[in-house]
Amino acid sequence: MFLGPSPPHTPLLNRRNNHRPPHATVSSALPDLFLAAFSLLFLWSSDKLARFASAQSLSDWLESRLPSDSFAAWGVKPGTKNVHNLWLELSDGETSLADSTPPVRTVNVVTVRVIGEDGKVLVESHQELSDGSVRERFRPLSEKMKPEETPDEAVFRAIKEELGSIFNGENDVGERIKILPGTYSRRVEERNSLSYPGLPARYALHSVDATVRGLPEEDFCTEEKEYGGESKEDSEETRAVGKAVTVKRHYWKWVSPSLVFWPHRSKSRLVTCWHVSVFCPWRC
Repeated sequence: MFLGPSPPHTPLLNRRNNHRPPHATVSSALPDLFLAAFSLLFLWSSDKLARFASAQSLSDWLESRLPSDSFAAWGVKPGTKNVHNLWLELSDGETSLADSTPPVRTVNVVTVRVIGEDGKVLVESHQELSDGSVRERFRPLSEKMKPEETPDEAVFRAIKEELGSIFNGENDVGERIKILPGTYSRRVEERNSLSYPGLPARYALHSVDATVRGLPEEDFCTEEKEYGGESKEDSEETRAVGKAVTVKRHYWKWVSPSLVFWPHRSKSRLVTCWHVSVFCPWRC
């Protein structure tokens, strides 16, 4: 039996508004075919998807399916997220979980290599989280995709959310963004999640190059209200938002393209390594 993801809905808190660029460059028709093939692959490999009415029901379900020491580290080990984060991802349709042991988390991710005027590449060096911990990143801007969102739409939304504060609330951020033609690529990777220790993950990764006019030439920091909006309604969603580990600040730096390796294939498996000599978040 297979239960598909919940249909698209309007979040109660209007979290992370879906910015659809008025004149985004269409990468190609291939992404749709790729996503369809990916969905069929997932249908074939999974009996059903798990759904949960609350973060507590998700926690109870995971407890018997994950190594106890790994699950206990969620939200405790610096740089990790907690079960409330995962429940919100499931509720928003950003993530799905296969009903298996161990469960497999499936995510569509857009990755944007922002190119500066001097040819350098923008990478996020680290993040400051709401619990006071720091999560090392050293990779280009990346963001989970929304349900039914195209890669181009996800690129515009991701840049607005993660870099937009540098423009002091200006409404023309979308006008500053240009996706470079012919740079789109996609692939599927499987690896253990760093945010959720012990949880295997399957990532459909969509990558593009882009330019963003007006960014600082030196290292800089941006702020993001990851779950924006306020609500006085006492609901499972508002309670989960209050307990989730969120990103308060993103720290960015420009590096030489020679230090940032775009996705490549090894002879044995598909791997991604953003930075070999300093930090490799994917543990290549």
